[in-house]
Amino acid sequence: MTKNFVEELKWRGMLAQIMPGTEELLQKEMVTAYLGTDPTADSLHIGHLCGIMMLRHLQRCGHKPIILVGGATGMIGDPSGKSQERNLLDTETLYHNQECIKAQVSKFLDFNAQGGNAAEMVNNYDWMKDFTFLDFAREVGKHITVNYMMAKDSVQQRLNGTARDGLSFTEFTYQLLQGYDFLHLYRTKGCKLQLGGNDQWGNMTTGTELIRRTLGNDAEAFALTCPLITKSDGKKFGKTESGNIWLDRKRTTPYRFYQFWLNVSDDDAERYIKIFTSLEKEVIDALIEEHRQDPGRRVLQKRLAEEVTVLVHSKEDLDMAIEASNILFGKATKDVLEKLDEETFLDVFDGVPHYELSKDQLGQSAIELFTQAVPVFPSKGDMRKMVQGGGVSLNKEKLTDQNRLILAEDLIDGKYLLVQKGKKNYYLLIVS
Repeated sequence: MTKNFVEELKWRGMLAQIMPGTEELLQKEMVTAYLGTDPTADSLHIGHLCGIMMLRHLQRCGHKPIILVGGATGMIGDPSGKSQERNLLDTETLYHNQECIKAQVSKFLDFNAQGGNAAEMVNNYDWMKDFTFLDFAREVGKHITVNYMMAKDSVQQRLNGTARDGLSFTEFTYQLLQGYDFLHLYRTKGCKLQLGGNDQWGNMTTGTELIRRTLGNDAEAFALTCPLITKSDGKKFGKTESGNIWLDRKRTTPYRFYQFWLNVSDDDAERYIKIFTSLEKEVIDALIEEHRQDPGRRVLQKRLAEEVTVLVHSKEDLDMAIEASNILFGKATKDVLEKLDEETFLDVFDGVPHYELSKDQLGQSAIELFTQAVPVFPSKGDMRKMVQGGGVSLNKEKLTDQNRLILAEDLIDGKYLLVQKGKKNYYLLIVS
């Protein structure tokens, strides 16, 4: 083994709870470990990343990672930390979501590794779909008492919480279903360790208990959790005003993804660079020291944003995100604007004033269009003065003649005009 997995998690701030004997097992042999993920969407978001990074570190430490997609359990819903029951998904949707998730996870894990520790993806629907209720009651239900299940925090919180509907039997049995996953993987894959977020601790220990009670005291199984990641102000990590930050570029553009990491606080950057990158300790320590010398340069945020964007997307996407970020603050050209896809273009100019124009308004002079058709300038005199002083740009090119006609060929992507006044004031004209 090149590294001690538990030590790796500790210095990265990625270890919350660990069952006794887990570290000894990991040092003694190559361990197969699994982490479950919920396939209720066709993309993971950055809230899932800590768990995926645990699997990545596990594999890099010489152990075998399994990612379990909860096709069966995803049809039910897990009460842990939730205030209401989830929508149930059909099989076709679940399969589609599984394939999308595998493509994303493949960037983090090696599914073709040599040496017996290649990553695997499994779906619990495969072994649950033909499992009858009677079989489940006899093989699983008899081993775990209701008292044991009632004592779990996740169950107590729902029973004593504010949820009006209480806890359905379906959700109550969730911990047994998750426990059975562990038992099945223990039997079929020799999987002895389950990884997960700290809110899963109750479900995970049910799994270790089920293995022990079903197969006897010699059947050792273990659990290890990572903390739930929050922001330094205590708020939920990964949520923005516009919703989740997704790994799928169709849901969150690489530019917006890059910007999320670039804009985290200094305290969060110090924590996140350990959790969400594979950089070595010495490199991270040096970056933290450099950052503290001159926080204004945002060394940590830049490196964090670069590493995670390349890991989730690609080097090309990172370069495009950096170019797009420079548009508002740097000396970008019209070529750079035209290279951006429409979603990224709109993300970049999300916060600037937008004006609507119709196509038949084109063909006017710039001064007519930007003062009469849309109020970019308060008056013609104001615009003349700014043009003469070299302070107006159209699509990142200096406007030298206020009487120049604005034509359809000036449109970016066939529908946008970008007007800039001075260094920082942008106006986006949308032509339809």
